[in-house]
Amino acid sequence: MLKRLLGNTGIEVSVIGLGGEHLDGQPASRVDAVIGAALDQGISIMDVFMPGKEVRENIGQALAGKRDKVCLQGMIGSVDLSEQYDISRDLAVCQRYFEDLLRYLKTDYIDFGMLFFLDSPEDIDAVIDNGVVDYARRLKREGKIRAVGASAHNPDTARRLVEEGLVETLLFSINPAFDLMPGSGDIQEMLDKTLSQQVTVSDPKRAELYRLCQSRGVGITVMKGLGAGKLLSLEHSPFHQALTPAQCIHYALTRPAVASVLVGCRSVEEVVAATAYNHLEPAELDYSQAVSSFKGDARGGFQGSCVYCNHCLPCPAKIDIASVNKYLDIARLDPARVPPGVRMHYQALPAGGSECVECGNCEKRCPFAVPIRDNMRLAAQLFSQ
Repeated sequence: MLKRLLGNTGIEVSVIGLGGEHLDGQPASRVDAVIGAALDQGISIMDVFMPGKEVRENIGQALAGKRDKVCLQGMIGSVDLSEQYDISRDLAVCQRYFEDLLRYLKTDYIDFGMLFFLDSPEDIDAVIDNGVVDYARRLKREGKIRAVGASAHNPDTARRLVEEGLVETLLFSINPAFDLMPGSGDIQEMLDKTLSQQVTVSDPKRAELYRLCQSRGVGITVMKGLGAGKLLSLEHSPFHQALTPAQCIHYALTRPAVASVLVGCRSVEEVVAATAYNHLEPAELDYSQAVSSFKGDARGGFQGSCVYCNHCLPCPAKIDIASVNKYLDIARLDPARVPPGVRMHYQALPAGGSECVECGNCEKRCPFAVPIRDNMRLAAQLFSQ
């Protein structure tokens, strides 16, 4: 299983993670089998947002004697006060449910303590004003969590979380369809409808968020990578073909700052199917032709923007064009203050923008009309300063 560091946390996680939502309501034997298969396949990160006692106890039982093999992503604010899924910003309630999480999972700590579902300015203000953020920081000081994060679907609120230094990690919804949707849209409402009816033109806010996270060292774990399964359906996809799970996973993993895509699995077979990503050939992961067939406004989509698909290769100068473009996109956020880490990664590349011979073959192959030669010149200029 491939692994990546999650931002600046110093914690390495598998690029495929296990989303726990489909384990809710399942018998203990099914939970044990799915988690066992995930660990056997090399998965080392799991999300537990579900607030119910039974599912948490089942997960704790499945992890008995195996806790050291997986990083747990647990929520602060996910509750079921009326025996129904809900969200709380009340400090005492958040404390009680987090303490229950530790007890039911039979663990002394949660690796990533996530402030739950912050999708509006009011949500952020509430967790600050009510002391929930301070509580999360205290949990880290006490060793009960290793890093403070948050889950969000709205790029505007996610950006605020990053810019104000409130989080070290971010659980965010990423897939090629969502990246074409207005940043202010309600993700759940979009999922309740046909994705192909929602997408009209590319919105740059999500791409800017990923680059900001990379520049600030905030690692991203991904939810909704398959669009709740709708991207796998020609009927619901905004593209002219259904995507495969591997293509969706690969798309998310090529976004800046992304360390792991958490895939919800109901069965051992689904775990094996998700982790097959690690063994597929590049052609089976290539999402470029699919997303370039966007059904919306021809002026929208991803035209002119690099989606890091490497369809432009091979390069006669051996330039990793996607990586150069990725670091350039991050540097463009603030050209006067390129983050040292981004500069270091660029300089570590075997060949940079200055090696471009401007043959133009890459631009002929690019499905998105990216001005690659111009980008190579700009990268050479920015990173030489």
